[in-house]
Amino acid sequence: MTSSALMKPQMRGLLAKCLRFHIVGAFAVSLGVAAFYKFAVAKSRKKAYADFYRNYDSMKDFEEMKKAGIFQSAK
Repeated sequence: MTSSALMKPQMRGLLAKCLRFHIVGAFAVSLGVAAFYKFAVAKSRKKAYADFYRNYDSMKDFEEMKKAGIFQSAK
């Protein structure tokens, strides 16, 4: 093999080329993960909290805890 048959390595602009590829890829992956989290986790969590507090009576809970003797300051 002669030295002219081998390709020269790309030295100039190699870092910029790799960074451009990886930054675009990382941005796309992060958008995908954010969308997945929003629709799979956050939306269902928000619905669960809304369902819980729809019929929640804080005074009833307080009275039950008071009867159980949880609070030292409330008689």
